[in-house]
Amino acid sequence: MNVGRQKQPSLAQLRAFAAVAEHLHFRDAAAAIGMSQPALSGAVSALEETLGVTLLERTTRKVLLSPAGARLAVRAKAVLEEVGALMAEAEAVRAPFTGVLRLGVIPTVAPYLLPTVLDLVHDRYPHLDLQVHEEKTADLVEGLTTGRLDLLLLAVPLGVPGVVEIPLFDEDFVLVTPLGHPLGGREGITRERLLGLDLLLLDEGHCLRDQALDVCREAGRADAPVTTTAAGLPTLVQLVAGGLGVTLLPRTAVKVETSRSTQLLAGYFAEPAPSRRVALAMRTGAVRAAEYGELAGALREALRPLPVRLVGGSETVA
Repeated sequence: MNVGRQKQPSLAQLRAFAAVAEHLHFRDAAAAIGMSQPALSGAVSALEETLGVTLLERTTRKVLLSPAGARLAVRAKAVLEEVGALMAEAEAVRAPFTGVLRLGVIPTVAPYLLPTVLDLVHDRYPHLDLQVHEEKTADLVEGLTTGRLDLLLLAVPLGVPGVVEIPLFDEDFVLVTPLGHPLGGREGITRERLLGLDLLLLDEGHCLRDQALDVCREAGRADAPVTTTAAGLPTLVQLVAGGLGVTLLPRTAVKVETSRSTQLLAGYFAEPAPSRRVALAMRTGAVRAAEYGELAGALREALRPLPVRLVGGSETVA
């Protein structure tokens, strides 16, 4: 027998049978699902023919389920419940800001912006199931392009084909030094003052490391200045507090990280200060592109209290 071509029961047939199985009365079953009694009877007969099984024992006084009918009624009810769940899920998906949103965030953004992101989602999008993944940039981009992640919050530009960036803000880098350092707490530091400093940076793979090295190159430092590295910013600032060197932190991280030690000072660069841009990133042609654009606008507003310069806001995401 060719199973692929075997005739399949329709949902209308299953619905009619399930109603009869529940009410054991054609008139009551027909009324319950809004179908005429002849149509209901015809649907059940068609289902019996399709399945090759007698489902009901009909008498002049009552309707009984056959042994096979009793077993298959359970299956029919389960199928109809699953179809109902499918329709409910489809309706939920059609509604904006519902369902799952898998957000990828880089480690040098997550601790400082996630409180704002989570508060925004909780207050404004209570039906959105936000799932957060903290990973390095390369892993996040891989996750986005393969469909493992839906949206990224990270430093740009990425320059990755098939990925759209929605700018959120620019933030300056700050020079963090130990107490007693000649640049500690200074204003108007020029980039050239980075020449000759013992610069401590994050491990390979962190985009902040690459951005800091770019700042050094712009200052005319072409050598490889890094002798000590750390896996995260908390360790990095502790190394600075211990007198091993200085480091660059994004402005949003300064308050949190320098509060970990009384042995740190923050110095600020002269304008234009070295900076980085943080954005949302999504796949080109993402089904939820309009939602992501709206989320970006709401996030910009929520970020106003932070020491950043908001950018974008007029883009059309299609």
